[in-house]
Amino acid sequence: MTSIVDSLLNAVSFINIDINLLLIFAIVVPGLVLFILMALNVMLSVYFERKVAAFMQDRLGPMEVGIFGFKGGKKFWGGIGQIFADTVKLLTKEDIMPANADKVLMLVSPFIIVAGALLTFIGIPFSDGLIVSDFNIGILYVIAMSSVGVIGVILAGWSSNNKWSLYGAMRSAAQIISYEIPIGLNLLLVVIVCGSLQVSDIVQWQADNRWFIFHSPFTFVAFFIFFISVVAETNRTPFDIPEAESELVAGWMTEFSGFKWSIFFMSEYANMLIVSLVASFVFLGGWLSPFTIFNIFPDSWLILDGFYIGIFWLLIKAIFLVFVMMWFRWTFPRLRVDQLMYICWKVFIPFSLANLFFVTIWELIAGAI
Repeated sequence: MTSIVDSLLNAVSFINIDINLLLIFAIVVPGLVLFILMALNVMLSVYFERKVAAFMQDRLGPMEVGIFGFKGGKKFWGGIGQIFADTVKLLTKEDIMPANADKVLMLVSPFIIVAGALLTFIGIPFSDGLIVSDFNIGILYVIAMSSVGVIGVILAGWSSNNKWSLYGAMRSAAQIISYEIPIGLNLLLVVIVCGSLQVSDIVQWQADNRWFIFHSPFTFVAFFIFFISVVAETNRTPFDIPEAESELVAGWMTEFSGFKWSIFFMSEYANMLIVSLVASFVFLGGWLSPFTIFNIFPDSWLILDGFYIGIFWLLIKAIFLVFVMMWFRWTFPRLRVDQLMYICWKVFIPFSLANLFFVTIWELIAGAI
């Protein structure tokens, strides 16, 4: 699969410029586009979550701030102007720096977290050929980059010179590192079956066979464990223990405000979208149309597949998973720390190891038949 970087290099290859400058151009442009998309994602996701929360609680949500001079209303898009009001408010708030804080680390830590999310996007495809760089170790790269944010979390908690921030950072670090294990084990299961670490190969395998979630009973269990684990890794309810207001104020974000706090917010919603995209292309067929499942639909329906509509299918799957995460927030109570670690170490990891063993046996038997 040709990547966006390769396409940009080929498009400007006729210009007589040093190859290193061309390479920088081909990397910076997609990076800026991804950053803008991340900013748009957090604006829309916050509004969407507020509307979902209102629906769950039998309210209307934002409905007063309209757009282009029009007043809001009771419809879903009635308060869409709230997005811009919140953005202006955050960017104009005073950026307070505690007196005894490590100012350099406190300034750098939000950008380390958002850089981890931005780098993860590089290895995620949005359709056949629409990927910044199609690594031959794509799955390994995604796992590695998704773990970078924990460095920023620890630095943010420690540099704040606040014990509640430090407690929240240590909780978050332990939680993220712990749940990386079941996430990695269930992605390893996919690699064993598909025989490749390359993301495009995994989606192509599903195109030739079936969506991975339907491949066997064990792969369905793998999807369930993977999805719950990524919800925990993103610190979403019911796993939002590092940000428990009744215990830790706002966790490791307690001393942050204004623009730096908005960067944390942007990275949280970016990570929600990232893990949903990963679950979609690993287990749910990626950009493949749902009408290709089990080959039970007429061939005429296969026109609902292709490059552009593939982007649509992938985003629909990812948005649905993001909605499920938001649904969890208003359905389940927060777990205790011991319950959180019990689920990871005594439930998910043993089940993932057993699942890995049974899938290997399943593939050997299927290959022999």
